[in-house]
Amino acid sequence: MSTNAQIEFSKEIGPNWFASVMGTGIIANAAVGLPWFGEHLSSLGLAIWLLASIMLFFMLLIKIVQTVMNPHIIKRQFNDPVMAQFFGAPPMAILTVAGGTVLFGPQIMPSDVAIIIAWILWILGTVGGLIAAVIIPYRLFTHHKIRHDAAFGGWLMPVVPPMVSAAMGAMLIPYAQNIVLQQTLLYFCYAMFGISLISSLIIITMIWSRLVHSGTSGGARAPTLWIVLGPLGQSITAAGALGTVALLVVDEPMSTSINNMAIIYGVPIWGFAFFWSILAGLLTIRALRRKMPFSLTWWALTFPVGTCVTGTTQLALHTGLWVFECAAVILFAGLICTWLIAAIGTINGVKNRSIIHNPTTPIHIVSNKDYLE
Repeated sequence: MSTNAQIEFSKEIGPNWFASVMGTGIIANAAVGLPWFGEHLSSLGLAIWLLASIMLFFMLLIKIVQTVMNPHIIKRQFNDPVMAQFFGAPPMAILTVAGGTVLFGPQIMPSDVAIIIAWILWILGTVGGLIAAVIIPYRLFTHHKIRHDAAFGGWLMPVVPPMVSAAMGAMLIPYAQNIVLQQTLLYFCYAMFGISLISSLIIITMIWSRLVHSGTSGGARAPTLWIVLGPLGQSITAAGALGTVALLVVDEPMSTSINNMAIIYGVPIWGFAFFWSILAGLLTIRALRRKMPFSLTWWALTFPVGTCVTGTTQLALHTGLWVFECAAVILFAGLICTWLIAAIGTINGVKNRSIIHNPTTPIHIVSNKDYLE
C-alpha cells in the first residue's frame, strides 16, 4: 500500500459511529442540570434523549446485523490498530443513554420501569466498557504494529468507559435495594474511577510526548486531541456526583471527606482541562488552515466538551461560585455549536458518501512538524 490508489474501501458501520450517540446524549444530560437555565430545558433534554435513544437502537441493530451477515467486517475492525480503539464508544453510548433514562425516563413511562431500563443499560455498558478497557489495550500491547508517533486521542476511547460508568452509576446508587449494596456500588464506582483516571493520565502523557517529538498530522486525526477532555471532564463530573451521593450512604466523617473531593480534585483538573482546550483549539485551527477534511473524528469535539459542561456544573453546585455557573453556560453553548458542526458534516458526508467508505487495510498516519503554514 504505497499510494492512495492502492487503498481499497468498503461500505460499513464502524464502532466510531457510536460517538454520534455519545455526543447527542450528553447534550440532554448536560442541559437538565445547567445553572440558570436547566429547569427551562427539560423539554429540550427529553427530545434530545429520545433522539439519542433512537440513534443507539438503530446503530446497535445495524451493527448486530452487519456482524451476523458479514463477520469479517468486525474482525477487520478489531484488527485495525486505529479502528479497534473505538470499540470503547458503544459502551459509552449505552451508558450515556442510561443516564438520560434516569433523568427523563419518568416523564414518559412509570418511574420504576425507567429505573429498571437504566439499570439494564448501565450494567451492559459497564460490562462492555470494562471488557474494552482490558482487551483493546492488551491487543495494542501484544498484536498491533505501532509507529513511534502513533499515540493519539483515540487511545483514550477504550479506557474512558469505566469513568462514564462511575458518573452514571452515581445516579443509580440511591435506587439500590439496601445500604450495603449502595455502599458497595459507591466504592465500585470509585474503583472504576481509578481504572480510567490512571490509564488516561498515562495515555495523555504519551500524546504529549508525540506532539513534542513528532507534531501533529494536521489532518482528520487532529480533532481527536479533544478526546483528552473526556476523561478530565467526566472525572470531575464523577467526583461531584459520587461526593453528593456519599452524603446519603456513608457515615461521617468519611462522607464529608468524599464530598470535599469534588472540589479538592475537581478544580485543579478543571484548570488543566481549560489549559488543554486552548492547546487543542490552536492545533485544530492549525489543521484547518491545512484544509483538514471532515470525518467522524469531528464528533470527538462533542462528548468531551459535554463532560466539561457536566463537570463544571458539579463545581458550580459544590462551590456556589458564579464563575463556574457562567462557565457551564458558556461551555454548553459551545457544546451546541460543536454538535451542529458535527451533525451537519455527518449528514453531508452520508449524502456524498465520503464518510461511509472505510479503508480495508490500516493506514499509518504520519505526524510531521515540517508542513507549510
